[in-house]
Amino acid sequence: MELTWAKTLVLTGGVLLVPVFAIVTSFVFWPGVLLKAFNWYNRRLQGMVVRYCHSGTYRFCYTTRGTPGGATPSLLLLHGFAASKDMWLPVVMYLPRNLHVVCLDMPGHEGTSRTGAEDYSIQGQARRVHQFVRSVGLDKSPFHLVGTSMGGNVAGVYAGLYPADVCSLTLVCPAGLDYPTDSSFIALLKELDLETPNAPSKPIPLIPTSMQELEAMLKLCCYKPPKIPRQFLWGLLANRIPNNDFYREVFLAIVGEKSRYLLQEHLNLITAPLQVIWGKNDRILDVSGATVIQKALPHCQVDLLDNCGHTIALERPRKFANLVLDFHNKAKKQA
Repeated sequence: MELTWAKTLVLTGGVLLVPVFAIVTSFVFWPGVLLKAFNWYNRRLQGMVVRYCHSGTYRFCYTTRGTPGGATPSLLLLHGFAASKDMWLPVVMYLPRNLHVVCLDMPGHEGTSRTGAEDYSIQGQARRVHQFVRSVGLDKSPFHLVGTSMGGNVAGVYAGLYPADVCSLTLVCPAGLDYPTDSSFIALLKELDLETPNAPSKPIPLIPTSMQELEAMLKLCCYKPPKIPRQFLWGLLANRIPNNDFYREVFLAIVGEKSRYLLQEHLNLITAPLQVIWGKNDRILDVSGATVIQKALPHCQVDLLDNCGHTIALERPRKFANLVLDFHNKAKKQA
């Protein structure tokens, strides 16, 4: 029996309306799901595959692209506090497809196991990253290690503790230093005095609980906050809030006495060629930290970015990728 054009339009329109309705519903009612779907799509677009590996009962989650063991060293990227492996997607877009890239979820973050405060300290995180490196066989040949903020602290300590693993190192606005100049964020922390007995109840600017606090955090992290659709901001907030107790536990561990200056204490152990990248307008960790590293390691390469804040991977992904690649290639030739 033939269908009239009207019936055909209704039937095909009905089929098309199902996914459209699902997207619109997610956009309105489940913005967190929408953001996760966007990251999933972006990973597929960049050719990044999500994988898991286990060391005993501990699970690591990471994304990867390319094949290890080639002429060019692998690139292992460590994200910052309260982020995930997906924060590197804007950067991965500008990296060669044939470069072996690995983006790890740091201990307790996203798909990697949550244990306790011992693993969330900087030294604890460095030990877990080393466990991951051995589990996936990255230690078969030296790799280029990149870390930003908290991940920069971990990356520097890792390079000091396990020098044979690292052929070159990039630290991006790293934590773990005694900064000559206090940033806006450090000044806020000193006002909060998180070492007092009631510290766990005090608000921390990097752990937002409302849209207003999230927007304030973005202004603090970025020189010029990107224009993100409102619904995506709601999605970001919806996905973060259930993890806020965990983020607080991690934050108190990494600003504690044992972790606060750990990078600075390990600088003299770093033997790999070192690159430091910093936004001149960083309000989280002041750019004066670059001089601390340069004083300890005079031969390091320092790249300071104008009109850029703390979140360089988000604000200047192409520039960041090019700087890392140039240094990566230069270090490879010198090896």
